[in-house]
Amino acid sequence: MSRFALGRYSRYISRHKPLPRQNKPLLFSSSATSSQDGACQTGPPPIRVGLTESAGRAVFATRRIGSGDLIHTAKPVLTCPSLLSLDSVCYLCLKKLMGSSAKFEDRGVSYCSQECQDNAKGFYDVETRGDWSSFVDYCRTHNFKYPLMVKRLSCMVISGALSADCLDILQPATLSSAMISKIEDGYGLLWNAFRKANFTDDDVAFLTKQWYTGILARIRINAFRIDLVGGSCGEDLLSLAAASVEGEGAVGHAVYMLPSFYNHDCDPNAHIFWLQNADARLMTLRDVEEGEELRICYIDASMGYEARQTLLSQGFGFCCNCLRCQSRD
Repeated sequence: MSRFALGRYSRYISRHKPLPRQNKPLLFSSSATSSQDGACQTGPPPIRVGLTESAGRAVFATRRIGSGDLIHTAKPVLTCPSLLSLDSVCYLCLKKLMGSSAKFEDRGVSYCSQECQDNAKGFYDVETRGDWSSFVDYCRTHNFKYPLMVKRLSCMVISGALSADCLDILQPATLSSAMISKIEDGYGLLWNAFRKANFTDDDVAFLTKQWYTGILARIRINAFRIDLVGGSCGEDLLSLAAASVEGEGAVGHAVYMLPSFYNHDCDPNAHIFWLQNADARLMTLRDVEEGEELRICYIDASMGYEARQTLLSQGFGFCCNCLRCQSRD
């Protein structure tokens, strides 16, 4: 279950008071693009990562942030286009390709720029050595998307672009025995594809069943579905966020570090969206006070109480106790 863009959020903006302030030790801070009133500026974002008693890591405002302000941007650690969008988006950054003049071709896939082609060359050189037809058929038959992300991550690890433990900091999902059994089938297909491509034991030493299962468990609850809305950084961010709600069809999925530390709320004060590619933008939906926790909505916020609780429990492994759920709205 991926983290969906906030659905039809406008019904719930400013319905509740600001979330309680938290005074916890600073664990993590980041530099990124931030702004006020939609303007693109460079500087440290007004946030910190700390601990909560109930939800572990969380993101807090270090100063007052106005409604509609850009909090920060985030580049993905890992991206992967959907099978349906392979011919229409950049193989690396997931930007939509508009016409043949915008494409940079390389061995059957397309990129939006020479930079993306160059940045993907390492893992794509690894990928093109293997025959992935059985693995892709397995994913298509079972409608699985996350094993494709594990395949790409594996190629990136072999190429040296990422380390095998790069996602260890992220919280893993709890997997059922039935899910683990299905996962093991995919692991066997992936392992065989690498071995048939004559990769050495040292090349794939990291690719154990335990590693494969652990990566899938982390991707399952930390991957974001990428719905591009177009537009530019200078446009009104609330309007762009609304456009992301109305958009149809994901171009792929991506995993991030800092955005994965945002906790869920069915009446969120922040929102994540994507303009031209998989570079994420997080913005406020209302005024946020210093020390207040910033939260996004993992699912469609327009659903009723019971549907939200079921989806969050089955997909993310928790029952929501936000103010809106406490009122059973």
